[in-house]
Amino acid sequence: MTLKLPRNKGFLDHYEELIGTWTRRLRSRHLAEDLTHDAFVRVLESDSAAVEQPRAYLHQTARNIAVDTFRREDRRALLELEAADYSLPHTGDPEAFMHALQLADSIEKALAELPLNCRKVFVWQKLEGLTQAEIAERLCLSKNMVEKYMIRTLRHLRDRLEARN
Repeated sequence: MTLKLPRNKGFLDHYEELIGTWTRRLRSRHLAEDLTHDAFVRVLESDSAAVEQPRAYLHQTARNIAVDTFRREDRRALLELEAADYSLPHTGDPEAFMHALQLADSIEKALAELPLNCRKVFVWQKLEGLTQAEIAERLCLSKNMVEKYMIRTLRHLRDRLEARN
């Protein structure tokens, strides 16, 4: 992947530092590289010549992009979960009951494909009603990481359930 970097050497000096910082925070070099790329694109699109502190500007730009992304993903995941009705129907209709059992089985199989922490976060939050802070404390993770696991789990469930239909 070729990245066209800003002409201002002040920004280029912080490229690897930004990747390192966000690799540690996101625990993924790939996500950190994407975020760094997005930050440099935003810098290129802005009036970067007027920036007095390129390092601080670049780090703040990356932070803003990360926060926006997590908020957008969290909101989308919550809307998708609320829109899906995973409860067993109480109508007495045998077809609906069988459909619900098949859906529950599909969800269980899809959850089994995920890493243990993703499964724990999903079960503890959606079935046991724990808050993200409580889950973060139990798993010794940040709240952001708990959110990330939930988003990954919800995406995976959506993809598997859509593929089933």
